[in-house]
Amino acid sequence: MPINAEYRGPQDLPNTIAVFPLSGALLLPRGQLPLNIFEPRYLAMIDDALRAGHRLIGMIQPDSTHSHNADKPVLFQVGCIGRITQLAESGDGRYILELTGVARFKLMEEIAATTPYRQCRVRYEDFIDDFTPRKGEDKVDREALLAVLRDFLKANNLKVDWDGIDNAPNEALVNALAMMSPYGAAEKQALLEALDLKSRAEILIAVTEMDLAKKKTSGDPPLQ
Repeated sequence: MPINAEYRGPQDLPNTIAVFPLSGALLLPRGQLPLNIFEPRYLAMIDDALRAGHRLIGMIQPDSTHSHNADKPVLFQVGCIGRITQLAESGDGRYILELTGVARFKLMEEIAATTPYRQCRVRYEDFIDDFTPRKGEDKVDREALLAVLRDFLKANNLKVDWDGIDNAPNEALVNALAMMSPYGAAEKQALLEALDLKSRAEILIAVTEMDLAKKKTSGDPPLQ
């Protein structure tokens, strides 16, 4: 999705950002993530992002395996900053919005903030390739990815718009499938932290093949 801002590198993004911890939510560069915002602290976060003019918030997963405080869970060290590119008011106090991913970040430290939402100091330099659209997509094994997608759809009795898939560039295809995948927080984090697009596609293929193998051998439903 085109956005009304150009982000050419880390210098174009803030080093201190509001973060939205949400388990199972995966945002990737140039991917679109729909969100339904209803908690007062996150409504305030959206208001502040709009008021500031940058329209940016960071998506990050809570690390449940190391968390002991449900109100303030430990966070994974890698997230993705996104720009609010669509926003609607529901009429009952909610925001319905869409975030478009810009670049991944590494969490350096959480700061003491007076806002009801959490804020962190981050850096983007570890993910410099995120600022170049379609970087490395020629190395993706598209046929292998499509083959495992066909197997997954067949096993789950699902249908998909194959015309749209056939016309999608590799970056859009890999990231969209990763974001829509029904896997858990650990798998989503692995997809987020993949070194490059080729690695992300390989992780997605491997996780899906394990899911399909589990279903075939045990009769259990696929991962949810």
